[in-house]
Amino acid sequence: MPNPSFSPALAASVMVVAVLCAGTDARAELGGTMPSQADSTIAAPQTLLNGALRLRTLTDAGNTTINEYATQTGQIIAYTWQGPTMPDLRALLGQYADSYRTGAAASAPDGNLHASRVIRPDVIVESGGPMRGYVGRAWLPAALPPGVTAGDFR
Repeated sequence: MPNPSFSPALAASVMVVAVLCAGTDARAELGGTMPSQADSTIAAPQTLLNGALRLRTLTDAGNTTINEYATQTGQIIAYTWQGPTMPDLRALLGQYADSYRTGAAASAPDGNLHASRVIRPDVIVESGGPMRGYVGRAWLPAALPPGVTAGDFR
């Protein structure tokens, strides 16, 4: 006899909520603020470039490693990623996601299906790699502290 309290619609709703919650972590977004105290599941931030940057490394639900770079005031100015899945760029880019999408839509395809570079005045995003080997970085060019370049985001 079927269980009257079980319905496929309810099961689907529960699954969607579970997936959305699983993708949520302690990461902020580009332009946001890095949390000042370390989450017990995330390593404490490291200091780089003689104190110009703080680095926090996270792993998302897809097992992709994400490096979060912030200034000493805590403003997140860059992300890099490497792993088997693409990170949620909308979540990483936050308020800059629409600018990125506008730039991506306006850029002429160069025939390379495995790499893209979108340059906007407010945000730059580079992404590429073969399936299951995604790499990329995104940064705010105007927010880089003196002496810090895009080459410092690895």
